[in-house]
Order: sequence, then C-alpha cells, then structure tokens
Amino acid sequence: MDCSLLRTLVSRYCAGEENWVDSRTIYVGHREPPPGAEAYIPQRFPDNRIVSSKYTFWNFIPKNLFEQFRRIANFYFLIIFLVQLIIDTPTSPVTSGLPLLFVITVTAIKQGYEDWLRHKADNAINHCPVHFIQHGKLVRKQSRKLRVGDIVMVKENETFPCDLIFLSSSRGDGTCFVTTTSLDGESSQKTYYAVQDTKAFHNEQEIDALHATIECEQPQPDLYKFVGRINVYHDRNEPIARPLGSENLLLRGATLKNTEKIFGVAIYTGMETKMALNYQSKSQKRSAVEKSMNVFLIVYLCILVSKALINTVLKYAWQSEPFRDEPWYNQKTEPDKKRNLFLQAFTDFLAFMVLFNYIIPVSMYVTVEMQKFLGSYFIAWDEEMFDEGTGEGPLVNTSDLNEELGQIEYVFTDKTGTLTENNMEFVECCIEGHVYVPQVICNGQILHDSTGIDMIDSSPESSEQELSLPNHLKFYRKWLAGAAKEREELFFRALCLCHTVQVKDDDSVDGLKKNQAPRKPCIYISSSPDEVALVEGIQRLGYTYLRLKENYMEILNRENNIERFELLEVFSFDSVRRRMSVIVRSSIGDIFLFCKGADSSIFPRVKEGKIDQVRARVQRNAVEGLRTLCVAYKRLSAEEYRNVQKMLQSAKLALQDRDKKLAEVYEKIETDFILLGATAVEDRLQEKAADTIEALQKAGIKVWVLTGDKMETAAATCYACKLFRRNTQILELTTKKIEEQSLHDVLFDLNKTVIRQNGSLTRDTFSGLSADTQDYGLIIDGAALSLIMKPRHDGSSGNYREIFLNICRNCTAVLCCRMAPLQKAQIVKLIKLSKERPITLAIGDGANDVSMILEAHVGIGVIGKEGRQAARNSDYAIPKFKHLKKMLLVHGHLYYIRISELVQYFFYKNVCFIFPQFLYQFFCGFSQQTLYDTAYLTLYNISFTSLPILMYSLMEQHVSPDTLKREPSLYRDVAKNALLRLRAFIYWTFLGVFDAVVFFFGAYLLLDNTVVTSNGQIFGTWTFGTVVFTVLVFTVTFKLAIDTHYWTWINHFVIWGSLVFYIVFSLLWGGIIWPFLNYQRMYYVFMQMLSSGPVWLGIILLITVSLLPDVLKKVLCRELWPTATERIQKASRHCREHISEFTPLACLKSPRYRSSDCSNSPARRSNSHSKKVMFTQWRGIDYSVLPSVFGYSNKHWRSSAGYHYSGSGLETSI
Repeated sequence: MDCSLLRTLVSRYCAGEENWVDSRTIYVGHREPPPGAEAYIPQRFPDNRIVSSKYTFWNFIPKNLFEQFRRIANFYFLIIFLVQLIIDTPTSPVTSGLPLLFVITVTAIKQGYEDWLRHKADNAINHCPVHFIQHGKLVRKQSRKLRVGDIVMVKENETFPCDLIFLSSSRGDGTCFVTTTSLDGESSQKTYYAVQDTKAFHNEQEIDALHATIECEQPQPDLYKFVGRINVYHDRNEPIARPLGSENLLLRGATLKNTEKIFGVAIYTGMETKMALNYQSKSQKRSAVEKSMNVFLIVYLCILVSKALINTVLKYAWQSEPFRDEPWYNQKTEPDKKRNLFLQAFTDFLAFMVLFNYIIPVSMYVTVEMQKFLGSYFIAWDEEMFDEGTGEGPLVNTSDLNEELGQIEYVFTDKTGTLTENNMEFVECCIEGHVYVPQVICNGQILHDSTGIDMIDSSPESSEQELSLPNHLKFYRKWLAGAAKEREELFFRALCLCHTVQVKDDDSVDGLKKNQAPRKPCIYISSSPDEVALVEGIQRLGYTYLRLKENYMEILNRENNIERFELLEVFSFDSVRRRMSVIVRSSIGDIFLFCKGADSSIFPRVKEGKIDQVRARVQRNAVEGLRTLCVAYKRLSAEEYRNVQKMLQSAKLALQDRDKKLAEVYEKIETDFILLGATAVEDRLQEKAADTIEALQKAGIKVWVLTGDKMETAAATCYACKLFRRNTQILELTTKKIEEQSLHDVLFDLNKTVIRQNGSLTRDTFSGLSADTQDYGLIIDGAALSLIMKPRHDGSSGNYREIFLNICRNCTAVLCCRMAPLQKAQIVKLIKLSKERPITLAIGDGANDVSMILEAHVGIGVIGKEGRQAARNSDYAIPKFKHLKKMLLVHGHLYYIRISELVQYFFYKNVCFIFPQFLYQFFCGFSQQTLYDTAYLTLYNISFTSLPILMYSLMEQHVSPDTLKREPSLYRDVAKNALLRLRAFIYWTFLGVFDAVVFFFGAYLLLDNTVVTSNGQIFGTWTFGTVVFTVLVFTVTFKLAIDTHYWTWINHFVIWGSLVFYIVFSLLWGGIIWPFLNYQRMYYVFMQMLSSGPVWLGIILLITVSLLPDVLKKVLCRELWPTATERIQKASRHCREHISEFTPLACLKSPRYRSSDCSNSPARRSNSHSKKVMFTQWRGIDYSVLPSVFGYSNKHWRSSAGYHYSGSGLETSI
C-alpha cells in the first residue's frame, strides 16, 4: 500500500473530524482573526469571472478539430484523404478532401458562432458594477474583480453577483425576499434569514467592524444544500459559533425583492458558484435511430472492405497472364519490377478503398444534425401545446432525441402535479373522530367560502342514533358532544403554526387591530400548494395565520384575539421522513412540538389519541382520492427542550454528515405523540389527463404511475384517469399481502394468475386495450419493491425480478405507490434493462422526479407549481400532461418517419452511386479507373442530392396530424424501430443494388458498339459515365418524390431545383474551358450527350425501369397487405376525391365514408346551432348537401325515400 494513502487514512480516522473535512475557511472582510484565536492561513480562490465559453482565440482551431475528428465518420474520411495524398490513387484527393472540408468548416463556423455569443454574454456579466465595502466605505468595481471574503451590498431588484452568506438586511427582522427564477424557475418569493449575531448591523461602518470567520464545505452543485458555520469574535472572548444552512445562502443569479438592501460576504465566486457548477451538461443520451445508424455504418464499412478485397484479389488473378500484366503499350519500369508484391497489393487495396469510399456518407451526419436542430423548433412553435393559463409553451432542452419520441413503449408518470393539477383545495379535517367541513349548511344548501363549521360525527354508532333527530338538533348535539375543546384548538393552532408559509406584505396585515376587518383573507405564498390549502382551509374554520415577525408567529383565533408563539425550531419536511415539525413557545411559557405528515409516518409514533377513528376516516378519504395528512403534538418541559436544543446544535454545527446527524436527532425527538386528527385536501385531475392516457394505451404504450402517495389515494386517481377500468382485475403486491403470505408465494400466485388467463404466453408489449383478454392492473408499494430488489440469501435477486417483470409484462397498467425518489429511478432502470430493452419515457413536475427523468431514455418535465427542477433536468418540458399526447403521437411519429427515411435514403443513394463503380472495374481490368468525373464525385452528396432529403426530413407528413391524434393505433406501425429493422435495411440496400445494375448495364447496352450520334461517332468512357450519373441523379430524386406525401412549394423548389442545378452545372462545367484546370476531360461531353436522341430515350427508359420495382411493390403491398397507416391514407384520399357536394346518400352507407379518418380540422360551431341538411331529388334519387362531411361522423336510418342522413353539420339554409 502507498505510504501517503496510509497516512491519510490514519489521520482521517485517528486525528478527528476537523483535521480532514474537505472544507474552506473564509475571513470576513479579509480581516485576520484576533491573536491567539486561530492560525491565519490565507487561501487562494478563483476570481468572480464567469466563463461559459468553450474556446479561446488561440485554442479554437486545434480544440475544435480534435473534437470533430473524434467522430468515427470524420476520422475515417481524414484517413482516406491522407491515403489519397500519400499513394497514387484513381481519384483526386479533392474528391474526399472537399466534402470533408465542407463538413468540418460548416460545423466549426456553427460552433464558433455559438461560442462567440457565449463570450459576449460572459463579458456583459463580468463587467457589470458591484458595490462592496472597503475601509468602512462603499466602493464600486466590476463583478469580475470580486474576491472571496469581500462584503457586498445588493439593492432591491438587483441580482446577487456571487454566492453570499446573508449578514444583515434593511428589514428589522433580518430577513429578505428572493426569487430564484433564473436558477430553478420558481417565481414565488422565498424568505432567507440573516446570521443571528450580525442581523443588527445596518450600515457600512458596523459591517466593516465585523470580526468573523466562516467554515463551509467546498463548492458543490446542489442548489438546495449548504453546510457551514460562522465564528463571530467579540473582544477576544471565545468566538460564538452559529450554524449556516441553505436558508442563509444567497445564490448567484437570484434576485432581491421587497427588501431595500442587504449585506453579504462572498464565499463562492466565479466558476465555483452553484449556478456555474450547474452549467455542466447531463449525461449524453443516444436514440435508437443513432444506434441503428452506427450499425448500418459498420455493415457498409464491411461491404467497403469486401469490395476492395475482392477487387484486389481479382486484379492479381486477372494479371496472372503475362500479356495482361505487362502489355506491349505499358511496359513496367525497373523500380516497378523490383517492388515488393505484398506492399504493392496493400497499396492496391488502399486504392480500391479510396475508389469505393463514397459508400460511407459523410454528409449524412451533417444532414442528420441539421434535421434534428431545425426540426426541434416545430415543437417549440406548436401553438396547440401553448398553455394560456400559465403563459408557458413547450421547451426543447436537447434535439438529439426527437425521433425517440416516436418509439416509446413505457411511460412512467408522477401523479401529483402531473396527472393532477397540484391545485389543492381544503375539503375537511377530522379531530378526535369528528369531521369538520369549512362550510355552513342553511336550509339544505351549502354556502361555500363561509367562516362557519359543519361538523359531522364519523363514528357509525352516533350516525345511526342521529337519523331520528331533526337537522338543527343533530348539529348542536354533535357540537356539544364533541371532543374536548382544548384538543380542537390545539389542532387548529398546529395547522396555523406547523408550516413554512409566508404572508405577502400588506399594510392591512401590519396594522391589524381588533376593530378592523379581521377576517380579510391573507395572501399566502409557499413552495408547497398543500400548505397553502391547509392554512386557507383553517382560516375558513376560524383560525387565521397572520405573519412571522421577529421570530414570533401570530395567529388570529375565533374570538378575534391575536395569539403570539415564539418559533424555536423548525424540522423541515423531507421525502424520507415524510413529515415536518415545529417547536413553539406560547405566551404563557408552554412549549409544544407540533408535527404533521403522512399517516404511515405519524401513526407509528403516536402513543395516545383516537387512533382507530382517525385511521378509518383517513382510509375513507384516501379511497375517494383525497390527499391526507395526520397531525399530532406533545408538550416539552423546559429541561426536555434544553436537551433537544443541545442535540440540534451539535448536529447543525457538524460539517461532516450534517443531514445524517440531523435525521438521527429528529428520529429521537419525534416520538410519543398525542394524535390530534387528520386533514383531507383535494387535488383535481388535470384537463384531458384521462383522454391522454387512453390514447397512449391505444397506441400500445404501457403507462405506469409512480407516486409517493398512499395506495388508496393513488388507486382512486388511476380509476379517475382511466388507467384502471371497471373490468380491470387489480393485482396487489403490497406489504399487507406479503405479511399475510411470503413474498415468494405472493409473486408465484400472481404469476400463475396472469399466465393462466393468457394461456401461458406473455402478452406482447404493445397489447394496448384488448376486449378479448382480461386486463390486469398491478399495484405495488415501495416496501414490496425493496424486498423484490433486495439480494436473497443465496446472493441473487434475479429470480424474483424476472417473476416481477413477467407479471408486469402481462398487466395493462401498473401503479407504484409509496415510492421514494430513488425507487422511481430504480423501477425505470429495471424496465429499461429488461431483456426486451424497451424505450422508456419518464414525466414529472417536481424535484423528486428528477432521478427517474434522468434515468429514462426520454425525460419530460411538466412546468408545474413545484418549481422547474424537473423541467431543467429534462430533455423536453411541456406545460400540461395533455400535451404529451401530441408530443408522442404526432411529433414523435413524424420525427421518426422523417429521420428513418433520411438514413435509409442516404445509404440507398450511395449504393446507387458506388455500385456502378464496382461493376465498372470488371470492364477496365481492375485498373482502378473511375467511372465518374471528379466534380461529380465531389458534388453528388454536397449539392445534387442533399437539399431534397433535408427538406423531406423536415416537412414530410405521411398522415395529417389530426388523423394521428384521432387514430393512436397508427403509432404501432412505427414501434420498435420498425422502419430501421434489418428487413427494411436489406430492402433498401437491394433496391440500391438493383438500380445500380440497371444504370450500369442499361447504359452499357445502350452505348456498346452502337452509333448514337448524327455524325457517326461513338461515345467514349466519360460520356458513358455521365449517362450513368445522369440516370442516377434523376432516379434517386424521383424516388424521393414518389415517397413524398406532403407537398409544399419548398419541396417542389428543392426537388426540381436540384435537377435543374445539376443540368446547369453540367452545361457550364463542360461548356467552358476553365483556366485553373490542368486538364478538362469533361469538355463538351454533356452537350454532345444531350444532342443524341437515343440517349434521351435511354435515360427515360432506364429511370422508368429503375423506379418500376419499388412502385410495383408499394402498389401490391397497399392492396394486398396494407398497414393501418396505408389504410388511413387510402381512406383520406378516397374521401377527398370522391365525396362531392352532391353525393348519393346510399353511397354514404359505405364504411369508408363513415371513417373518422376522413376529416380535416373540424369546423367551429356553437352548441346552440340547429343541425340542418339540405336535401334535393333528381331522377328519383335523394341527394344531400354535406358542407362539413369531413368534420363529423355520419348517421343513417332508412326512410320511405331510401337512406336518410342526419349529421351534426353546420347550419345550412334551404
């Protein structure tokens, strides 16, 4: 073992924590500590410059070239180019060098321009003015000159120039309000707290006199975590140590609001600020199409090597005859005869590699990048995905996964804020077994927004007794016979005090007096909608939370008296504990610990109270889909509180494992509660959430809900959003089941159930909704999942996982409840890495969903009310869950169709391009003679055939977007990478080979010993190659035109324009003697070729023969084995062509006219419009005018006149 490592380990575990903790010490105001206090060790920290740029002026060229040549295709063409320079090759180095130079230059210009914009933005930030304190005075300097330890002053509406520890504020209570929109997207104002010992310093002189040091952790990117402590020195006494947390840290990029000014000390500057550390990009995700491209590239590379190898072998076999190897007109020189045979063969092999290298399309990568980049704007520009309520539209954080949206097999979705609105409304609370509803019943009608209480006894016995009493007697009987008033008031006080809600500043609140309107509703602000709903609900029940002032919380009781409680401690909510607590001291000195949290977190810690009644009410509310919280309390003596304070102080001052130590302290303190009651809050389902899930299931996508809510609440939401249906058989894999049976027995019983129903065959991943087979829904909780994932005693957990996966495969939908954030990611990873390797998508709106969003193939964040952590870490962001339908079924479908055609087409046109060159070697003695001119070799992929496929890949719509939304089943036609499978790849390759054979041998037969010119001359080699190339360019362009379904003027322009450009270029290239060329073998070749009538006829004939097999295949497949997409296309076309304004009604009986797929965008009309149809009769046949037949489905019934039509068409006068 290395001695230095051993010393490090010994010092860590023997010398104590403080000697090895990875921390930094900051001297506030650069003032040394008092003599004898501690050693002054100056440290070096970076300045405050922000550098988001990637390159500098000096390293741009080498660094950019290095990064570009790391791509396998670019590196390959560089090698080919170098080979052309080194050895004697049949083609000019320009043919490989120019396309490569074009690709490299375009990419470098794009990246250079983007980096120049970054430099420009950096300079604007780094030169902005900042105010800081120097020698008791306020000095102004540039932001980039700020150093760690400087004391900075920030004014209202200014952004913080670096990460600051909050020292003091212009507000008397030492608080300030901050918005962090630029960091996490949360627009609500957050409250931050100054250090207790420095908050009284309000001017420059007082702050400059501060003697303190700060110890804190080294920079790390978590925006919501900070660990540190401040030591404040007073007159050479022992320093006072105070803990520092995230509530004391003001982050760079955040903005000061509603506070005149603050003072803070810089602790992280420049690239060490949390904002800068979050610049780092997420791990690179690769789409299935990109993986297929790489596989195809390897296949074609093997084909290229095989071609070169075959030609090399055949060359030496053909030259084995002496008269062929050394003909009389081409005698070998002496050096050639002495040359090593193997070296010569290797050189020939490289020459053939150069000759055939165009089968690898270097320009394809540039085209794909441009298609992805430009195509991503179609999502951002989609007006249907813009939410007017929030003013938000879709965001594209990466364009690399556009086509992956069309390949999704599993959708993992959060519940709260994703399926639901996260707009909480207080419904009721249960205290000591009695239910309180914030409304009044008057004459049988419910008066909402009242300040009274409707109390209902939840016990069944009293419910039976009260049936015989009048309504008004029931109410007063329950009111008088309710629980002790003390418990009731404690419950209301607990909800008024146990929260982190802020009251928006209002003069009426600050100057509130008893004789003023005390019930005027306050405006509450919180990052949690649940807390706001609870505080507002309790306000309607008579208790109003007023404000937090100078560490005292003020509430207004039913008697309009203000009660003040000193806030002693806050135990913040976290997803592991699933609860929060506060310790407060009343005005008479009583100390209370109030706690609220999930029932699973509170009930095990309760020692007394009406547990059974409250639990029954909680379960009932959960079944109805309400979100429930339990409330408990305990009294603390002064001695107990002192012990609590000591434990908390010790944990808070720790720089190592502070969170773990705090959790241990919370666990000790939050015990032996007295249960007060529970609350119920309703979170309504989002608009069209059920419709979206139904459409996804019809598309063959399995939808899983992963939530931290309790099982009953989540199950009710799943039924509401149609994830579970009435005929769905629910299978439970929960802790309760496992307690009754062993995990092994439960898993095997469920496995037998699903296999028995499906005849021992697992359902296909794309089963969707089926009427023939039983639909199963699985419910699993977090504890059961932990047991499944936990390794067994024999050291493996694979068996249980496989059984669990088999059960999931046969279930239409799965609900995972009581899930921790990491368990959500664990579920996604489990499915992602299963043997089918399905494409997964995770969607959520909160920070607890980030882990699964990053784990899935595609991560989508919902821009919700829980901040933008999910949106920031996602690949795409949408305003509402309903927009997922269009994103997948329309955008994803079309993106996949477009890019799959782009990839296949590129390889196809390059096979057409190079295979004639391969065939030509058999007719030129394998002499490596090129068939095409150098200009054609260079410009084929760059100019002649590039723009049409790029425009196709941006604009193609094989089916209208409305049809794709209406027919989700069409999504299955492209599922599982259907268009890039081996079968499709082989078809395109063989189509390219067939077309190449037609080009070559068709031109060969046309020109072989045939007089095709008027003067009796015979065409030569370059004319032969030009004929082949002309047929090639026209055929591959017409092939793309045949595949195009959606024509715009842009498509017409680029397709026909590229053909015109080829002709014009050929005329100019061969019609002018260019002075910069040493030789011009194409002079007058193209004009002479066009002067021949047989060549014109041959070109037309060869193009027709080349395209014929593909056309026949399309026609036969559409008629005999049509896909769902082709049936829809045919029906849509039939509707457009054959339904006229006067159509026989009997014809409308045909199913194809009743198809909902024959619609364009439906006409807008009011529901109040009557529905009329204009009839006419001609020659005894009824006809009707159908002005909106495409917008609505048709209904028919038989009348005496034949078929009668009634539809919801637009109003039409007769």
